[in-house]
Amino acid sequence: MPVKLLLDMAFRYALGRFGSARRSGGNATGASFVGTLALAGLVVSIAVLVFVISVVNGFEREMRERLLNVLPHITATSTQGIPLADIANLPAPDVRSGLTGLAPVTQSSGLLAANGQVRPAQITGVDDSYSKVSAVAEFAIDGAFADLQRTAFGIALGGRLADQLKVGVGDDLVVLLPDQRISIAGALPRQKRFTVVSVFRSQSQLDTSGAFIALADAQRLLRMPGRAHGVQGRLTELFNSYGASQFLYSHLATSTPRVRSWMTEFGTLYQAISVQKATLFLLFSLLIAVAAFNLVSGLIMIVEQRRSDIAILRSMGTSRVRVLGLFCLVGTVLGVVGTVVGITVGLLLGLGVPPLVNAVTASLQYDLMSQYFIGYLPVQVLFEDLLFIAGLSVGAALLASLYPAWRAMGLMPSRVLANE
Repeated sequence: MPVKLLLDMAFRYALGRFGSARRSGGNATGASFVGTLALAGLVVSIAVLVFVISVVNGFEREMRERLLNVLPHITATSTQGIPLADIANLPAPDVRSGLTGLAPVTQSSGLLAANGQVRPAQITGVDDSYSKVSAVAEFAIDGAFADLQRTAFGIALGGRLADQLKVGVGDDLVVLLPDQRISIAGALPRQKRFTVVSVFRSQSQLDTSGAFIALADAQRLLRMPGRAHGVQGRLTELFNSYGASQFLYSHLATSTPRVRSWMTEFGTLYQAISVQKATLFLLFSLLIAVAAFNLVSGLIMIVEQRRSDIAILRSMGTSRVRVLGLFCLVGTVLGVVGTVVGITVGLLLGLGVPPLVNAVTASLQYDLMSQYFIGYLPVQVLFEDLLFIAGLSVGAALLASLYPAWRAMGLMPSRVLANE
């Protein structure tokens, strides 16, 4: 039997059984129904796997490229503060130090009050060098982050925080900080009026609690003249903080710093995302395998439906191996069709679900992503994932076709034709 004819028959048996079901009824209808269910299961499993893995890829990308692009990678702090002169005398970061930039910071938790609203915030005092360790200035949507250094007591707020306080660029708010001084009236908070000079939206948790002021203003507000709480840096390699830690320990030894990398706060989350991706991939791969092997029943019914065709082919001299190959091709064609449709549906889900989540969030006025470090549903489709999923599903379909093909190969033409 020519290969072209073999392929033509495989496609006709795999994809043309719906027409034969309408003409023949009975067994053909049963074969069509069972085969369609098995194919639908394969499509659904593949679509869900593509969508779920793309979402996990999106979280991993956003954590690496957005969250860790906004937050400094390593921080050295001291309880008594670090003199700015010591920070200024630090050697320029190089490859050996594992750092690409350093910036002094002064941090304090506090409250922001405006328009009858009070919200907690992490207040960070920075100077112009902060752009070397964080890209938060790139996410400014109103005003300029650099205006912090040019405006007396100016403040830059995260977008969600500004929305909650109902303020924008040019509006005033009050910063309240804890104060240990006791007066006749009791403990009084330290407060100062600031002017909003910039609003940023990084689509990360910084939008909810981040507030930046000039380092000089922070020193006056916190009464730390000539000192900073610490220094923050950016790593050349995300997962190699040892060299940077030793660099900071050795050059800030007189201040006995405490050095922490981003792994201290987010390392567990990053590892959890990686483990979750592997676990979900394994789980849904098993579902694909189950769906693919459900094709066995459909293929067996196709074999039973085509008994007379097989007998005629064998009588015409078609070898048993060609019959085996024919029905392996039928299973492979079904696997390819299910894979293409499943991947397409998964990609459509990836395009359609994030806008749907945003629409539901807006209509309900409830942040569905409030428990995560970003405020939206990220999706990233990787070609290598699609290639692996396609190979897995088609391979499983091919394996599932071996038993029905073996049964077709074993049919005796004389017995089949004698009962026709």
